[in-house]
Amino acid sequence: MRQIVRQNLASSFGAKLIEAQDAFGQLCVGIDPHSVLLQSWGLADDVAGLRQFALTVVEASAGRVSAIKPQVSFFERFGAKGYEVLAEATQLAHNKGLVVIADAKRGDIGTTMDAYLDAWFGDKSGLYADALTVSPYLGLGATSEVFDKWISLGKGIYSLVATSNPQGESVQKASIHGHSLAADQWSQLNALNGTEFGPYGAVLGATLDLSSFGIDQSVLNVPILAPGFGAQGALLSDASKIYGALAKNVAYSVSRSVLQAGSAGIVEAIESANRELAVGLNK
Repeated sequence: MRQIVRQNLASSFGAKLIEAQDAFGQLCVGIDPHSVLLQSWGLADDVAGLRQFALTVVEASAGRVSAIKPQVSFFERFGAKGYEVLAEATQLAHNKGLVVIADAKRGDIGTTMDAYLDAWFGDKSGLYADALTVSPYLGLGATSEVFDKWISLGKGIYSLVATSNPQGESVQKASIHGHSLAADQWSQLNALNGTEFGPYGAVLGATLDLSSFGIDQSVLNVPILAPGFGAQGALLSDASKIYGALAKNVAYSVSRSVLQAGSAGIVEAIESANRELAVGLNK
């Protein structure tokens, strides 16, 4: 079992994540109910189909993985009704003991960012999340200023640091003395909170050469959310090869590669992914 140091361990997002991963492994199942997947499941591309899809994925994930990652945009496209489904699915996942990472990629400053956080971490909207993905374009410091009050409640945040879209490289490769500016700032924020692991995490794509982004795998110690496995080309069996010393910090996200198995096959697809990841982490 991994050890972390934190001043307020009981309320730490990092502690909660590690506890879940120690119990159910490091796999994270994405919930991406786009129209093609709904149709391949034999479901209508409507709110009823959305609900059946999302709740089935949550039920299949519970007790088999540590986390789920709903892609918020696929719920938003149905407007208010889609948000009702998202609230139901995230609350169900929470009740089932899953860590919920809302993939919303919000990013702003001041009261606007505080409102985004309140929507996901507060009790007004009906939505539930343990962590939220954010875009750092307006500055990580600006984001962290309004995030402080949620840390004591055990919430986490994953900033986009290195993603697979080539258009983002000019911003994401900003560095100081050859080190990733975003990754270093996030590590420093964790240190200021008296923790070696969380609540500030990084999204690091599995298909990338992380060294080209200035990511020093030997010193970075933050929770990592890793998309890019399965349909995007990265192999769970290469987990340690890709992330090196960081492998123990990673939530390995799979979406299409398990979702395309359909409602009848998703449980076996998740279990197969778990077996492949176990191989990758023990190489």
